[in-house]
Amino acid sequence: MTFLGFQRIFVCMSDTIKLPEKYNLNDYQCPSVTVDILVFTIEASELKVLLIKRAIEPFKDEWALPGGFIKMDESLEAAALRELVQETGVKNVYLEQLYTFGDTNRDPRSRVITVAYFALVPSAKLDLKASTDAADVAWFPIKKLPKLAFDHKKIIDYAMNRLTSKIEYSNIVYGLLPIKFRLSELQKVYEVILSKKMDKRNFRKWILSLGLLEATGEKDTDGAHRPAELFKFKKREPVLFD
Repeated sequence: MTFLGFQRIFVCMSDTIKLPEKYNLNDYQCPSVTVDILVFTIEASELKVLLIKRAIEPFKDEWALPGGFIKMDESLEAAALRELVQETGVKNVYLEQLYTFGDTNRDPRSRVITVAYFALVPSAKLDLKASTDAADVAWFPIKKLPKLAFDHKKIIDYAMNRLTSKIEYSNIVYGLLPIKFRLSELQKVYEVILSKKMDKRNFRKWILSLGLLEATGEKDTDGAHRPAELFKFKKREPVLFD
């Protein structure tokens, strides 16, 4: 949706809202609200984020986070899910609200406040497809990002700080893994996100002590490596631990 189109919807909807007596909507300035979505995955031992190439101004042909203006009749999360599907083809993901960004000069069109959401997904399950106001969609390594539109570099930096902190006290990494996995695969996820090597024995002891995993009774026999026990998360939903 274009910004002018959003403005027209706002005016039309405000005309249908029954306002209290002596209340004049025109007495108040009305900032616009958008959503931006950060989708992270791990591919080829690199943490990557999903970006779209903008097909419209401002910042036409530059890379940005998927997102857009909310509609008057939808929730913030519904808007985030809609924009994600429309611009990237990604759907059926769990979104968690990240933060609200409201610097006065963050958008050249007007005073725009954005609410950011993020998700962690296995890259193999996604079928990317650019549409609407996105000319292209692709994964980019966090350490090799292109020039980004708006304040999206700032938003990604904030999300990375949240992610590296949150994996220390929650099971959030379940979103990056298949249903069944080796403990070595889980350890690799931690190492990629934290950018550091971890001792295999200490990691195994720590992760099993949390009580978040359960053995499946199966072994992974694919490939050239030795068969290894497969585990799964007891709950594939956000869980905090001490």
